Amino acid sequence: MLKQGFSRTKAACYAAYFTMSSVFSLPPLLFVTFHNTYGISYTLLGTLVLINFCTQMAVDLIFTFFTKYFNVHKVVKVMPVITTLGLSLYALAPVLFPNQVFVGLVIGTVLFSVSAGLSEVLLSPVIAAIPSKNPQRDMSMLHSLYAFGVLFVVLTSTLFFILFGRSNWMYLTLFFAALPLLAAALFALSPMPPLSLTDSGEAKGSGGRRRILGLFLCTTCIFFGSCAENVMSNWISGYMENALRIDKSVGDVLGVAMFAVLLGLSRILYAKYGKRIWRTLMTGMVGAAACYLIAGLCTHTVVALIACAMTGLFAAMLWPGSLILMEENLPGVGVAAYALMAAGGDLGASVAPQLMGIVVDRVAVNSLAAQLSAQTGLSPEQIGMKAGMLVSACFPILGIVVLMILRRFLKRNGDEAGPEA
Repeated sequence: MLKQGFSRTKAACYAAYFTMSSVFSLPPLLFVTFHNTYGISYTLLGTLVLINFCTQMAVDLIFTFFTKYFNVHKVVKVMPVITTLGLSLYALAPVLFPNQVFVGLVIGTVLFSVSAGLSEVLLSPVIAAIPSKNPQRDMSMLHSLYAFGVLFVVLTSTLFFILFGRSNWMYLTLFFAALPLLAAALFALSPMPPLSLTDSGEAKGSGGRRRILGLFLCTTCIFFGSCAENVMSNWISGYMENALRIDKSVGDVLGVAMFAVLLGLSRILYAKYGKRIWRTLMTGMVGAAACYLIAGLCTHTVVALIACAMTGLFAAMLWPGSLILMEENLPGVGVAAYALMAAGGDLGASVAPQLMGIVVDRVAVNSLAAQLSAQTGLSPEQIGMKAGMLVSACFPILGIVVLMILRRFLKRNGDEAGPEA
């Protein structure tokens, strides 16, 4: 009976993570529609991403330092309902705020971002707390379902826009708002495993200080990994349409959907075969950096499209892999440590896409872009987007540096040899 109950709990976590993908992947698919229909600038659209992840980061930090004040099990169960409420308000923004649509989008974003932050803080430790023969497989599977959720969102959205047009985007959003209620029903029928609520600030002494420093380096690693994943996941749709001049339906299927497929496939492959997490993380950082550079520099549409999609393959394990690296080398961490790691990931996911939006807007109106436009035949906006991709390559490059520092630290301070080669 207990085993069956925890099976439902695991299914509830998987369903929550799958449906949560709409919070991250649906808004970017609507960016161009918002820009054309409501006159919202790319900088403000990037601000929506910033608000999304800053809200999540605030939730992460609250749980980092005040975990013991929450009934974690009840919070997990109410989390999907908050997602439904936030997406519903997001969809109704033009109705509730006809003259200030952006304000309505912000309010909806804040609400579903609270739920998204809770999911990142709590679902991973819940999965880790469920008895399992292969906890790495379960953690990787959890994060792979997010990727396949993105694929589901992209394909459903593409079909919807073909049949009903972009102007009806609010009905599509309401559809995705209803899906998290399935996870809410599963959580209501499932028992929850006991969770460690240890505060990450309780460690004392030199061993505690080394542990905190190790956690800080792992958090820095997940920050740069999140940057590498989320710039592309948030901007690939707009990049396909406006920089590469690919039809939106074709670009979303060949670009966004393939990015999601490769993201999920990579996580499933690691769940089944992966063992060397440090090597996996290093390969991911190097590959992601190469993809951003190719996307930004290459003028061949097909090659640039492939580079954008391949980013999903390389960036896939950078977030869950950082969690696995922490679990392997800093055993016994509690919910507070997961919350701090989630804060690092959310900080990267907020800063990097916003920076991309700023670079696109600033470069597009720069006189140098006008000169390059005359020489290359690219529009200033295309040049701005390519410049954004080149700037974004800095994140995985810095991630490589952090991984090298982290490996040296773990080898020097660990009881064993540190992360494997």
